[in-house]
Amino acid sequence: MKQSVFFAAVTAAGLSAGAAAAGTLDDVKARGTLNCGVTTGLVGFAAPNANGEWEGFDVAVCRAVAAAVLSDPTAIEFVPTTGKTRFTALASGEIDMLARNTTWTFTRDVDLKFEFTGVNYYDGQGFMVPKALGVSSAKELDGATVCIQTGTTTELNLADYFRKNNMDYEPVPIETNAESQQQYLAGACDVYTTDRSGLAATRASFETPSDHVILPETISKEPLGPLVRHGDNEWGDLVRWTLNALIAAEELGITSANIEELAKGTNRPEVNRLLGTEGTLGEMLGLDKEWAKRAIMVGGNYGELFAKNIGESTPIGLARGLNAQWTEGGLLYAPPFR
Repeated sequence: MKQSVFFAAVTAAGLSAGAAAAGTLDDVKARGTLNCGVTTGLVGFAAPNANGEWEGFDVAVCRAVAAAVLSDPTAIEFVPTTGKTRFTALASGEIDMLARNTTWTFTRDVDLKFEFTGVNYYDGQGFMVPKALGVSSAKELDGATVCIQTGTTTELNLADYFRKNNMDYEPVPIETNAESQQQYLAGACDVYTTDRSGLAATRASFETPSDHVILPETISKEPLGPLVRHGDNEWGDLVRWTLNALIAAEELGITSANIEELAKGTNRPEVNRLLGTEGTLGEMLGLDKEWAKRAIMVGGNYGELFAKNIGESTPIGLARGLNAQWTEGGLLYAPPFR
């Protein structure tokens, strides 16, 4: 999801963000808990299960960081945030990092003083409609009522798309995914628009998902990833390279099944550096040599996490697409561990 309003409030909060940001790694270690901002609930990405435990693709990034830093993937305080509250929570220091299907944009990086630490899902905005509506293209939506989360650049993308195609629409503002689901199913809007991954996750939670269609158009670029505050490069490096470790592990063939064996040492230098049997990468991050090994062991490499939480064998059913490794025609590409 994408934020476009409350810039002034967040910028004001950001004036004190430097103090909040300084020494985040030391703060997390001293606290013994990672405070991680997540969505209020999006199945497959971040949502509590039947036992009240948070799980999902974004949650996995939080757990990997907690494992790397605290040697405990459960030492996390998950803080649910909406499109409106997520940036204030990060700027104020309420959370140490945000892993909440959030799009990397210029203004968030530069004006709001945040640092994106990579992309864990390449996405784009789309549209979902009831199959009974008989619509097969977004260009047939002239005059439609559209459920849209407030405080997001989804609003700007929507306005731009309809203007470009000389169409009108009536927005139905909502604040959370749960509210949008209720409103959409109740017929308060003809269309629900958000990132395509979010549409797939929402549709998977419906009683009869096949009654709803995600239209073919993708109207924007939405590189989603975790972010931290400006002003603390050490912490930013740690979150960035933990995500990179998950991505690199898949490319290097390191899995939850073979990591213990590979961690004994191999004839492949980059595998050894990543898993800590050679070099001092952990020391450079202020961690021990097995930081990446712990991060990967939580749920496996990037591919394993994708398949388990949102892949084609799950109800969400997302194909890898752009999120395949660069060696497989996708965009995933971790810088070298050397």
